[in-house]
Amino acid sequence: MRVGELRLLGRSGVPVTALSFGSAAIGGLYAPVPAGDDAVRRALSLGMRYLDTAPHYGAGTAEHLLGDVLKAMPRDSYTISTKVGRLLRPRRPGEEPDDQGFVGEPPVKREWDFSRDGVRRSLEDSLERLRLDRVDVLLLHDPDEHEEQVYAEAYPALAELRDEGIVGAIGAGMNQAEMLTRFVRRLDLDVVLCAGRYTLLDQSALGELLPACAERGTSVVIGGVYNSGLLAGGTTYDYAAAPPELLERVAQLRLVCDGHGVPVRAAALRFPFGHPVVASVLTGCRTPAEAEDNAALFERDIPESLWTDLRDGGLLAADVPVPSRGAR
Repeated sequence: MRVGELRLLGRSGVPVTALSFGSAAIGGLYAPVPAGDDAVRRALSLGMRYLDTAPHYGAGTAEHLLGDVLKAMPRDSYTISTKVGRLLRPRRPGEEPDDQGFVGEPPVKREWDFSRDGVRRSLEDSLERLRLDRVDVLLLHDPDEHEEQVYAEAYPALAELRDEGIVGAIGAGMNQAEMLTRFVRRLDLDVVLCAGRYTLLDQSALGELLPACAERGTSVVIGGVYNSGLLAGGTTYDYAAAPPELLERVAQLRLVCDGHGVPVRAAALRFPFGHPVVASVLTGCRTPAEAEDNAALFERDIPESLWTDLRDGGLLAADVPVPSRGAR
């Protein structure tokens, strides 16, 4: 499988690359990023031509950085998505900074807003930061506590923007599968971004979300394939210390992968493509070297016997679909 292989999101006609660039890291997640623009340029040159961002990532930092890079590129040479649900406003005197894990962000506050006006204003603000007149994909961002407002206001606003041709595809991005499933069944979405729920460690999206997407013709972008670091050699799972049973499971995964000469990260990047609704996998890159490493891992040859051994070892259930070497 090649990094730059193109797939279309639902029936929208919007193309995305198989491996895509997630911009939370260059927004300063957990650590400052001195040369995030170089990471973006290298990722683009390697074929990661779908870029995902959000106002939340560094309180606008990631969008500003992407805008600086993309202004020099032909508009039809990449696909970009951003998100709505959090508006940014200047901090008032005496207000504490947001504690969202991003280092070095500007003096602004995030405010939840899934109203119709909030959706449109969020997009307008993002376009200004990105220096663009349109984005290809617009996603609702983490509406966990705002489900009813999504149905009443936010989704109709997204649908209007799509009907007006201002955005090409619409959807939602979340760290859970249950609400995404309800959205897919009730709304006309082109894509959902599901983070952390369809990985080598957690296939909970396979129960209802992925079948619902297959039935409705909705594409899926998978984020969080390393489960916040545990599958990449770290010790955190879903942004907290991993429990002992998961540490042991990762050790078993590593033994099987080592037996086939395949890094666990390479298997983690490719695993989601066993399901036909998966269009792209997002990966964060802080530096050009990380972009190169992710691209090389993604294009590693992975023998089908690895997936067989994971099943035989009880590390994947028998009904979990796995990639085949000849499949796109």
